[in-house]
Amino acid sequence: MTLLDALAHPIVQAPLAGGASTPALAAAVSEAGGLGFLAAGYKTADTVRADVATLRALTTRPFGLNVFAPPAAPGDAEAVRAFAGTLRGESERAGVALGEPRHDDDGWEAKLALAEAERLPLVTFTFGAPDAAVVERMHAAGAEVWVTVTSPAEARIARDAGADALVVQGVEAGGHRASFDDDAGADLGILAALQLIGAAVDLPLVATGGLATGRAVAAVLAAGATAAQLGTAFMRCPEAGTAAAHREALAAESPTALTRAFSGRTARGIVNRFLREHSADAPRAYPELHHLTAPLRAAARDRGDAGGFHLWAGQAHALAAEEPAGDLVGRLAGEAAAALEQARRRVPGSGAG
Repeated sequence: MTLLDALAHPIVQAPLAGGASTPALAAAVSEAGGLGFLAAGYKTADTVRADVATLRALTTRPFGLNVFAPPAAPGDAEAVRAFAGTLRGESERAGVALGEPRHDDDGWEAKLALAEAERLPLVTFTFGAPDAAVVERMHAAGAEVWVTVTSPAEARIARDAGADALVVQGVEAGGHRASFDDDAGADLGILAALQLIGAAVDLPLVATGGLATGRAVAAVLAAGATAAQLGTAFMRCPEAGTAAAHREALAAESPTALTRAFSGRTARGIVNRFLREHSADAPRAYPELHHLTAPLRAAARDRGDAGGFHLWAGQAHALAAEEPAGDLVGRLAGEAAAALEQARRRVPGSGAG
């Protein structure tokens, strides 16, 4: 038994690190019968603790907290310096100095301690699987542990570490790829990933990547997922912290692409000027490039320049609706149920009248 078994609707809100995640969004999703999430990524432990307190004041229902696993070895320092050189024009035009590239673990130990102290019901990990000792710490504090994976090999590592469930991320997903090794990440679509990972491990699977409608939710449930996790679909909800220029970009039928230009780690976003001009030169260097470009991105976001910051989005982003998160959860669940019933009627011998 996991938290998934207690949900009224098999709908999980993706953590949405980097601004869109808010306590109000997580609370609205959980209150509607889904599972809301807070993102710990890029925030201090104290800020996350305040988010947890705010969320608990809004709902008594379960929610999850997502934590970034520590990054791999530092990127090549010379490559980072060379990339910084290509950004001088951006810096001069914006009147903003580049950030100082540094290699850090995003407050890993402090966030683990916070999860223990707060007795959180669920902690999920992205960019890698915690070792068995960390999983045991979370279990001892009363938390379930989920790990985001992109391949059968990663799924086996997470299972062996003691994970209670896996979030299976397809390449269609917006934002960062969750691959344990950014140089060797899988490029499986969500349906292929579900089939392969479902054959490799016997754990509950939460599907994510390009899901924006009830029919998509139904598809992954039929393919073996216990629940569907949606991220981009929630980014236009009024409770989300999505920037205005980002909201506008999500509504357009624009292409997306994978890039390392913004953070040094592969991520999917809407194609814009910065992505086009800097993707070819960006090295694998996370989080060094994240810190390097952070001031440029913040300045572009503040002035409403959609061409100058990351527009994370899944491939089906144009289907994201501007509606309250609770209404979205209910609509998706209803559409999924109808789609599954319609599919059942198309299968000969299914008992349909």
